[in-house]
Amino acid sequence: MRFFAATADPTALDRALAYPADGPVAALTAERIREEIDASQFRPEWIWLAEDEDGHILARALWWGRADSERPIALDCLQVRATVADPAALATSLLDAGHASFGTRPLYNVSLPGDWRARSELAQAVAWRRESGARAGLSREIERLRYEWTPAAGLPEAGGRLTFREGSDEEFLEAFARVSSGSLDQATQDELRTKDAGQLAEEDIRFYLDCPGERSWWRLAELPDGTLAGLAVPSATPYNRNVGYLGVVPEQRGQGLIDEILAEITRFHAAEGAERITATTDTTNAPMAAAFERAGYEVTEIRMVLEAPERA
Repeated sequence: MRFFAATADPTALDRALAYPADGPVAALTAERIREEIDASQFRPEWIWLAEDEDGHILARALWWGRADSERPIALDCLQVRATVADPAALATSLLDAGHASFGTRPLYNVSLPGDWRARSELAQAVAWRRESGARAGLSREIERLRYEWTPAAGLPEAGGRLTFREGSDEEFLEAFARVSSGSLDQATQDELRTKDAGQLAEEDIRFYLDCPGERSWWRLAELPDGTLAGLAVPSATPYNRNVGYLGVVPEQRGQGLIDEILAEITRFHAAEGAERITATTDTTNAPMAAAFERAGYEVTEIRMVLEAPERA
């Protein structure tokens, strides 16, 4: 078996694009892949193939990154032909080859419908992907709900108990650290097992500064007496405006203040003309999921995230 990137020869990219999008897990069309390549979000060196001794392409993996990324951020598509007896083994070898080339193990996002567990063919396709991800070092698994707001849902009420203001880098560093305490977010919980809240806050700030959104959008949420209640960090993806990061400090939780912070972010993006606002939260984070639903956000898909416990 030969594993290679789409830079290997002049025909490799065309062969990658011609790979049949079969199987129950949704795959991108050749047209969409070309659009992503034109935007430098897919690149030939991030598209890997597995070829048998007869020259048949048996598997394809497409990694994604932002236009300014030096290395891919996420595996966006992983496919193995239905004729392969052990798809998990072949996919593992393909992932290992890509990871070795990149010098890192990007996370893997698998987009699924809400009823995927009840659909046997789809459940089996997810099973071998999970197995291959774990074998390739992506052993931490988080299942997330992807939400979407559109103007048809109407604007959530502003509330009135909180005021929002800009803040210094030092103030946001403190706010990020305080909000992480007791968080129901699985990734946050996992990170806090190996680092302190200050270190995680610094990483979170760097992440959101690197996103397409603007630092000037960020706001601290305060009670009328100036007491910090939480923070709102509206953000964006290369495709849509995004809720980004929001939270309430531990001592102010349980009062419904998250609704006002989410409303502030939603109203901000809507005032900027956003026709779609996306967001995600863990399936286990029931309070955040309920807040999204109260604000008019609807679940559009389940996103299974497979990642390395400590990303290389």
